[in-house]
Amino acid sequence: MRVLCAVLGLAYGTVAVAQTTRPTDPVDFRKIIEQAKDQVYPALVFVKPISEDFSRGERKRVQVFGSGVIITPDGVVVSNHHVIDKAIQINCVLWDKRQVTATLVGSDQETDLAVLQLDLGDDASPLPRARFADSDAAEAGQFVMALGAPFGFQRSISLGILSNTERYIGFRTMYKYNTWFQTDASINPGNSGGPLVNTEGAIIGINTLGTGGEIGFSIPSNVVQDIVRRIRKDGKVIRSWTGLELQALHDFDSNTFIREVNTGVLISGVAERSPAADADVKSGDILLAVNDQPVNGKYAELLPLIRWHLADLPPDRPVTLTLQRAGQPVAVKLVPVRKGKVEGDDFDCRRWNMTVKEINKHTNPSLYFHVKKGLFIQAVRYPGNANAAGLQAGDILLTVDRQKVTTAAEIKALYEKILADTTREKKVLLELLREGAKRWVVLDYSKDYDEDEEDES
Repeated sequence: MRVLCAVLGLAYGTVAVAQTTRPTDPVDFRKIIEQAKDQVYPALVFVKPISEDFSRGERKRVQVFGSGVIITPDGVVVSNHHVIDKAIQINCVLWDKRQVTATLVGSDQETDLAVLQLDLGDDASPLPRARFADSDAAEAGQFVMALGAPFGFQRSISLGILSNTERYIGFRTMYKYNTWFQTDASINPGNSGGPLVNTEGAIIGINTLGTGGEIGFSIPSNVVQDIVRRIRKDGKVIRSWTGLELQALHDFDSNTFIREVNTGVLISGVAERSPAADADVKSGDILLAVNDQPVNGKYAELLPLIRWHLADLPPDRPVTLTLQRAGQPVAVKLVPVRKGKVEGDDFDCRRWNMTVKEINKHTNPSLYFHVKKGLFIQAVRYPGNANAAGLQAGDILLTVDRQKVTTAAEIKALYEKILADTTREKKVLLELLREGAKRWVVLDYSKDYDEDEEDES
């Protein structure tokens, strides 16, 4: 930061304003930052959920650290979905050191946003809140501050600039509905959910992703406000699903350049049994318009807006897609459906030392290709019975004791029935699908690894 200040002439906290015909007073940069901080600092919240974690082959309760910001006087807080994901209790620390609990109003995994309501009890006094700025007016090079609780430290501020205002990170993530602000203001674990603030003291983004270096990403405030409005209205974000997979006409990531068209977007894939498949949309078609509204997906940064519009189409009402196929225009009728859950439920088969999860077409497309409705082994504990039997994360679970299981509720009922049967040998026969090939495995659960841990302690 010292190098940055030296380059920009910010030594001693001042910078000379560019002179025109007469000199002007120097701008006290320290005062600008201090005033901006004072406007939003009291609205900063240290968020400490207790969450369930299934990623190590067993269900565990873990303490999570994150951030949030108060946006209404009655205690509505914005944070990240990944901060409160699978939370069983949400604790918050306010600017005056008060510790209060919070209730989850709703969250949206696909934009990584969550809305909380502070549980204030009989205290009806209005809380300090932060205001939003228009993120569409933000420009690269503007100074920003990232506020939050990095590494569990309750209150922290880092200073930087906006490096990019339309960064697309949806290539290999599920965050495909918006572009992002990139900043060199330090964003570390624990900053997630905290505000990115401009020099006027207004929120222009919610901090979400950091690399631990000088690259961090924030959700633009206009996206945040839209998602928060939807969550407060419906408790979730309601979207439609078409089954269309999109790719930019000029895709620098895959070196794909379609030069015979200057508008539209490439349909790179069509999900099986989807509205797009029913409408006979083909992979390789160019989508030119939706209900006569032109589509522009020449570059990857333009894809989120197209996906947003498709997701906002009314479910169960036909729309007209104008396509280009083999150089010729084609019109098709497509009927979007309401998008279901984007993540399946979990279950901890604790005595077997593994966790299972429902297959979801949005989160687990490679598994969904093989099984449209079913379960897969999410994680295997080491050491443990499942590991000793050779089970692996990613195995699709077809049957248990020759009984078909497709949901977390079904395997929970069968698992509890098997463990309650004290007359049976402590072994269970599992039918799996691994990399497209079926196999049978006998899982011996006679050893109690939890009991061994207690003995060792």
